[in-house]
Amino acid sequence: MGEVQPLPSRGFSPAARLLATDMDGTLTRQGKFTAALLGGLERLQAAGLPVMIVTGRSAGWVNGLAHYLPVVGAMAENGGVYFPQNAAPELLVDIPELMLHRQQLSEAFAQMQERWPHLHESADNRFRLTDWTFDLQGLSESDLTAMADLCHTLGWGFTYSTVQCHLFKPGQSKAAGLLQVLQRHFATVTTADVITLGDSPNDESLFDPALFPQSVGVANVKDYWQHLTYHPAYLAQACEVDGFLELVDVLTCRP
Repeated sequence: MGEVQPLPSRGFSPAARLLATDMDGTLTRQGKFTAALLGGLERLQAAGLPVMIVTGRSAGWVNGLAHYLPVVGAMAENGGVYFPQNAAPELLVDIPELMLHRQQLSEAFAQMQERWPHLHESADNRFRLTDWTFDLQGLSESDLTAMADLCHTLGWGFTYSTVQCHLFKPGQSKAAGLLQVLQRHFATVTTADVITLGDSPNDESLFDPALFPQSVGVANVKDYWQHLTYHPAYLAQACEVDGFLELVDVLTCRP
């Protein structure tokens, strides 16, 4: 694994043709959007650099984001569903029967509740299609490790972000979903042309240098450093949306 570098002052090489960014903990400040975020997105739009949201949030929540924010599209559920701007949503994982899939996820969650009775579904779980989420609050590192082991034993994938834990079909990830979206909608854009941005374990696949060599972390990703197999190639100095704005300055050539 190479040494992590600060953001390049003279831009990226090759030049970025798409920014794929996480949302919570990356574009937010204490869980909220700010005027500064919208200003940064508008600057990227004016510079001709498309932005794609790549989040673990539910399909129901993300559907609105794709229409209201100045972005080319938004991916939900850690690579489960993609919402192109002003177009029909697209599943990115092979799930022949969504109702059966949700039932199987519910049964797996019930088995987890037998060991951790205090677990509660996340507020947005009812609006999901491809994964199942529950609240992160009150869980220790040892809990998260044991949960991952149990999920793998049950035949499910497991990850977590700054806000929630996710159960999903093995192979589902932000990177896998992004690769499909590039193939379907951005055929002339290579993975080397993409800047990926994130802050937590569910962004780890976006930091894989074999897939996305120009990955960036906002400073709060260091809170999870020891738990990540892949680290971002570049690191912003600031946390959350302020780290995103540092990247915007680089991408729009602002000193």
